[in-house]
Amino acid sequence: MKTAIDTQLPQFQNDIADVVRLFYGEGAAVTPQEPHDASLVHTHRLDGSQWCEAFTLTVGDERLSMDMRADAVTDAGLEEKRQLKRLVKRCCYQLLKRYTGRTPAWGSLTGIRPTRLYYQQLERGKSRGEARTALHELFDLSEEKLDLLDEIITAQSGWVHRPQSACDLYVGIPFCTTRCAYCSFSSGEIGDGRLVEPYLAALMHEIDLCSELAQETGLQIRVGYVGGGTPSSLTTAQLDRLLTHIERRFGPLDEFTVEAGRPDTLDEEKLSMLRAHPVTRISINPQTMNDETLRAIGRAHTAQQTIDTYYLARKLGFDDINMDVIAALPGEDLDMFARTLRIVGELAPDSLTVHTLAIKRSSRLHEQGYTQSERDVAQMVQMGREAAHALGMRAYYLYRQKYMAENLENVGYARPDRICRYNIDNMEETTSVLALGAGGISKCVMRQEEKILRAPNIANIEQYIVRVDEMVARKREAFAVKARSLNGGEKA
Repeated sequence: MKTAIDTQLPQFQNDIADVVRLFYGEGAAVTPQEPHDASLVHTHRLDGSQWCEAFTLTVGDERLSMDMRADAVTDAGLEEKRQLKRLVKRCCYQLLKRYTGRTPAWGSLTGIRPTRLYYQQLERGKSRGEARTALHELFDLSEEKLDLLDEIITAQSGWVHRPQSACDLYVGIPFCTTRCAYCSFSSGEIGDGRLVEPYLAALMHEIDLCSELAQETGLQIRVGYVGGGTPSSLTTAQLDRLLTHIERRFGPLDEFTVEAGRPDTLDEEKLSMLRAHPVTRISINPQTMNDETLRAIGRAHTAQQTIDTYYLARKLGFDDINMDVIAALPGEDLDMFARTLRIVGELAPDSLTVHTLAIKRSSRLHEQGYTQSERDVAQMVQMGREAAHALGMRAYYLYRQKYMAENLENVGYARPDRICRYNIDNMEETTSVLALGAGGISKCVMRQEEKILRAPNIANIEQYIVRVDEMVARKREAFAVKARSLNGGEKA
């Protein structure tokens, strides 16, 4: 349903639109000037020391209203804006919940990291039970999602508080053998490979400069992650050269993940090369174990190739293997998803990431006008949870995305001794990240100031190659600010 939104607080226009999408999906919210099926009018006023919010929804001849009021925060600043935004969204949410009769599993939450809200309640001295009650009252979270958050908070115990000097390393390889239909990452097909060697030269130059940056600013890099794209789309010699350079510049890492996601990019030679390096964790990602779906989404491998590659990796000694699956892929029903989970269960990986399909605007599915069917999606996600639990895994991180079926979530599950520290650091944003390569976003976490400085690398591969020094300069500026802060304001 196209809904025109008119608000007296235009700074919250997008937040109100996000709430509308919780109930009506992507494309539901439009500007007042566009044709629409319904109108949503928001008024705001200050009555003494109280904010007063009112929403009126008009659909044809039907009109429904909702109003709420709350004490205004007395101290100005970010907290005041956050509290007001929550009230506005909550009022809009309650109106649409009443009109539609639907209760989204995540309630009124539209953010991507719900665990933060749980941690905020605990930091205020509340017990787990009190935190759950507060999140239900504030955001209408379901018991199911509160249980999931509880499980994650338990799994993350002892992992989220890292020294201020701690910093993770991310190295991006923006190449794939083929482009998946749902992919929105800043990666391209490897094609004739003409950009690979120039890219690697630029990347190794960035590695050199950033290792110097880490030494100058006192960053302690102990966790590394090589992602993409598909890092294993490089030749064995190219990937060997890259890993050797990383090790030379950053030394041995306590945890070192290399995404080897496409089974068609792996053979015994390449896997043996990875074993020869201090790689502690790899991903072999089926996404689905149904060949017809693999063909439909543009993955140039079969389910049997995934199985064979997994067993080969085990034979060569890999003892920490992650697998990814995606719920709600085009054409898949409950039986097909159950088949994927059954085969994955038989393989028994050490960790399992259960994604919910998200149709991003830059993906081929979106360009083709594909419309998500939300039928059975929540059940698929629950099936993934049960399959992970049956393997002795527990949820240890989650994140949500826009354009995701049923506004659900991606969840990482792992055995307790195979939790990936990088994933926790990255999702909870409690540890700085030095991100190298096209499209990488470095994060300089400044806990005392409660802010994160970001230094993004340009995503275009050709531009990255010629502008890599500019990318390093951005990182130097951000991490110099942190260094000065840690040194009591002295110049870094």
